[in-house]
Amino acid sequence: MQSFRTEIENPIVQKDIIDLADKIEMFHNGKIDEEKFRSLRLARGVYGQRQEGVQMIRIKLPYGKVSSKQLRRISDVSEEYSIGRLHITTRQDIQIHYVDLNRTPELWAELEKSDVTIREACGNTVRNVTASETAGIDVDEPFDVSPYAQALFEYFLRNPISQELGRKFKVSFSSSDADTGLSYMHDLGFIAKVENGERGFKVMLGGGLGSQPRHADELYSFLATDKIIPLMEGVVRVFDRYGERKSRAKARLKFLLKDVGLDGFKTLLEEEQLAIPVKTFPIDADAYPEVKIAEVEVPNVVVEDQQEFEAWKSTNIIPQKQEGYVAIGIKVLLGDFYLKEARALADLVEKYAADEIRLSLRQNIVVPYVKEELIPFFYTELKKLGFTEAGYDKAVDITACPGTDTCNLGIASSTGIAEELERVMKIEYPDYINNPDVVIKISGCMNACGQHNMANIGFQGMSVRTKDKLVAPALQVLLGGGNIGNGEGRFADKVVKIPSKRGPEALRLILNDFDANGGELSFPDYYAEKGEHYFYDFLKDLTSVDNLTADDFIDWGNSEEYVKAIGIGECAGVVIDLIATLLYESEEKIQTAETTFNDGKFAASIYHSYSSMVNTAKAILTSENQKTNTHAGIIKDFDEKFVANKRIVLDRGFEEFILQINKNEPTAEFAKSYLTDAKSFLEAVAQFRKQELAEA
Repeated sequence: MQSFRTEIENPIVQKDIIDLADKIEMFHNGKIDEEKFRSLRLARGVYGQRQEGVQMIRIKLPYGKVSSKQLRRISDVSEEYSIGRLHITTRQDIQIHYVDLNRTPELWAELEKSDVTIREACGNTVRNVTASETAGIDVDEPFDVSPYAQALFEYFLRNPISQELGRKFKVSFSSSDADTGLSYMHDLGFIAKVENGERGFKVMLGGGLGSQPRHADELYSFLATDKIIPLMEGVVRVFDRYGERKSRAKARLKFLLKDVGLDGFKTLLEEEQLAIPVKTFPIDADAYPEVKIAEVEVPNVVVEDQQEFEAWKSTNIIPQKQEGYVAIGIKVLLGDFYLKEARALADLVEKYAADEIRLSLRQNIVVPYVKEELIPFFYTELKKLGFTEAGYDKAVDITACPGTDTCNLGIASSTGIAEELERVMKIEYPDYINNPDVVIKISGCMNACGQHNMANIGFQGMSVRTKDKLVAPALQVLLGGGNIGNGEGRFADKVVKIPSKRGPEALRLILNDFDANGGELSFPDYYAEKGEHYFYDFLKDLTSVDNLTADDFIDWGNSEEYVKAIGIGECAGVVIDLIATLLYESEEKIQTAETTFNDGKFAASIYHSYSSMVNTAKAILTSENQKTNTHAGIIKDFDEKFVANKRIVLDRGFEEFILQINKNEPTAEFAKSYLTDAKSFLEAVAQFRKQELAEA
């Protein structure tokens, strides 16, 4: 059980793993509270699932590069500790689910035997460094960005300046001006450039998605490669010192940029220069491991369905700058694949390619360095694994986060609707299998792990309430986003909210209109020409909730009636401390009010309801650093700070609402209605707080 204490050779890694094991034991023994423990385990890639008692483990794979040995190791770990499913994320990580918390140190130790880590894959840290999946083979790249992404990953892993940030910090590298690393939506984005024979990067700063997407600012049009690590250290130091910590809703770097402006940020950056230990950090790209390509005879194979083979080649073969070679794109539905496929793929690329794969930002797999004469052989081998579906990186290749399958923050199913939309695309719009200009992405909530708000056509999981207060799963339809290139992009507009089961019909209406009227324009340009109101007009009939059927109350991929259930999100290492404690106390007071009411102690019940409401108001005032010295002050300030400006909507002023207590006799009727009011108030405030915590 504790063999990892002696098997790990690297003493730093060994200490890390032992520390996690010790903290798990302390947590079980009540020596560490849940919130503190949550922060610690998140920084070690251990993330609570929607399902109680199990964890999701996120494996950190810089710029999505995975060797055959590493893929086998990950497969072995998944077989031993998880359920055998590997999930590719939109940040080029692999996630495995349903892991016992107590076994996570062992799991981590097994991964480290093949130089694979889970350290800082979650939490308020520098997250996985992403890059163009074609880095090193891109026909348009001025140079391979892989060595620079690797150096940055190594520099900031376990770096003390980036262990307890106010929020997560995301970095990307793009191999060319096509900006396939999506620099404009990252905290720091680097686009490869060459000026006067010198390698460097265009640097983008302060982008982000979430409910309030922000386009990154251009910090430098060109920065030499030996300056990128000192620059990032300065940026992280500024973010650590001046970034918001109390309110997660305002804790990303993009909000700091919004507050101080680009010039103000540059001033703060300048003030940090003396503290940065290195002024230049040369990165020896020539020392980066050379590609070793297998020398084998070309196996003699017969492709049975030549038409299907040609269709696959037309969409899944990626040109490569190295003469005589191509890369193969493998379309992975929803990013999920299994151990049989993973192990067979590891064997295939080890023997017949360059002993590595790359995971893509669209949850797919790229196999680089395939000799052109081996294409038929690879096709036949991949077909055995179910890996030859045409449409790699085309319109039929839909991206989706796990949503309500496993994520605490999921509001509606993203995987279920994604499968249905892919089915619609394949059957009803077969020509789109060759269309790279329509990008569809889906997220289960506002946090945009599926990157829906930078898609041409995006869907965000929500819920909708009928007049009878029934709740059904819903989708926000977003249109017009897209990557323009060279650090420029558009964020999609929120057009309509519709019941989830109408998602396929919305897609049909959108694509039919585009086919009929789009002409030669790309979808983003067509949307920009027509505008939001044009699309709203022909989608608005889908928004009605007056005619919902029983099927509308069952989410995609489910058989039971929909229940909106949102947990506390962990995607940024939440530390809720006093506010969470106060809200928990309010729940306890409600429970006590119910108990005393059922016991016929109506006056006591009323006072417990009153105490709950005061406590709830105190919690939310505390979150904004407001004084909460007296009940009268809490009531007054809550009205002023939240009710008057409709940040929290009540059907009357809070003072009138809560002070019913001294305007009514303590009858059973009043006690019951007052308890109902207290429950409604707590729910309204709790939803407001969750919204603040969930926004990225």
